[in-house]
Amino acid sequence: MKKLILSAAILLGGLSMQARNVAVTSSMVQSVNIQDEYKEVDAVPAAIKTALDEAYPGVKLDKAYVNDKKEYKIEITVRGEKSTVYTDATGKILKK
Repeated sequence: MKKLILSAAILLGGLSMQARNVAVTSSMVQSVNIQDEYKEVDAVPAAIKTALDEAYPGVKLDKAYVNDKKEYKIEITVRGEKSTVYTDATGKILKK
């Protein structure tokens, strides 16, 4: 009798399980990068050179670019590592 009741409980328990469909929602993120047009320049203002020397001792300027807002994009080498720094005309380092 115990086996009959146990079998019935297992059978009914198995039948009462319900499969559920999970709705998968995918969210698409679209990002737009606004790139300012930078033009290469040969020289940068002295204030920028001074600010870079203070911020990065032993810095070497590789290339410099300027945009219409007078923001400078400067490619530098510090202790063998290349990086890009953005500054304004007064030498203030910008975070971009």
